Amino acid sequence: MGKILLEVDNLTKFFNTPSGQLHAVDGVSFQIEEGKTLGIVGESGCGKSTTGRSILKLIEPTGGKIIFDGKDITNYSRRQMRPLRTEMQMIFQDPFSSLDPRQSVMQLISEPIIEHKLLSGKAEIEKRTLELMETVGLAKRLMNSYPHELDGGRRQRIGVARALAVNPKLIVCDEPVSALDVSIQAQILNLLEDLQKDLGLTYIFITHDLSVVKYFSDDIAVMYMGQMVEKAPSDEIFANPTHPYTKALLSAIPIPTIGKEKPVRQLIRGEITSPVNLPDECRFFGRCDVCDEAICKKCNPTLVEISPKHFVACNKIAMKE
Repeated sequence: MGKILLEVDNLTKFFNTPSGQLHAVDGVSFQIEEGKTLGIVGESGCGKSTTGRSILKLIEPTGGKIIFDGKDITNYSRRQMRPLRTEMQMIFQDPFSSLDPRQSVMQLISEPIIEHKLLSGKAEIEKRTLELMETVGLAKRLMNSYPHELDGGRRQRIGVARALAVNPKLIVCDEPVSALDVSIQAQILNLLEDLQKDLGLTYIFITHDLSVVKYFSDDIAVMYMGQMVEKAPSDEIFANPTHPYTKALLSAIPIPTIGKEKPVRQLIRGEITSPVNLPDECRFFGRCDVCDEAICKKCNPTLVEISPKHFVACNKIAMKE
């Protein structure tokens, strides 16, 4: 086992609303080894992006513990976090709204270098910026272009270059390819994979697309209603999905069926429970086809290890174990 770069223990983020407390992230725990990728998947509103932003302390967590590179940063102030911004970066989902439209490509990529005073001379900053452009596949001729003049793939490459500019150890990729065409998605994923090999980067890869996360991740965590319901190595999740929600997500992946019988889809029925003032019961209870009211309404399940490195949160499975 390699060095643990990030450890998250019982992370919670609640928001106060007029109706009560909204449980955006509730009791999330995991570890990531240096140089590895954890994929976090789930439908919109499951809390995966809030988890990423809470880890980077872009929003303050309500509770839990965040240990980065051996340091407990849970209660760090904004001033204490500033030096760590060079070690923890984020690639945002929308490659247009995350960029300042008034800045050129050169200005956008060099901004983190200047802000964190990594280099001082103008010539050095320009040289480093051009190196970053080459690293992410942006032509030198685009250095004076503006975001509105570029396509989505090139804009996202700017976002990747900005994250790399400060030489980080950890990058949270918040659905970095969901707004891009399929062919451009493949280019960006290949770029991120190459950068990880070359620079030893550690990723948290947030997405709703399991076919993408299979290609890219060492481990996969499935989230539902603010909680992790299954976590295992990528191959194990696809070979042996155990939680009913994970099985439904996997069955939704489009599969070419020319000359073959169509696979049976495992549909999720019902509506998502309100995340406000949640009762102490399984949050997937109202949508699960295999639930048992006597067991599943009894308490909210926690992750249980059913095989090496394979964790599932299900009351029925926990009783069997």
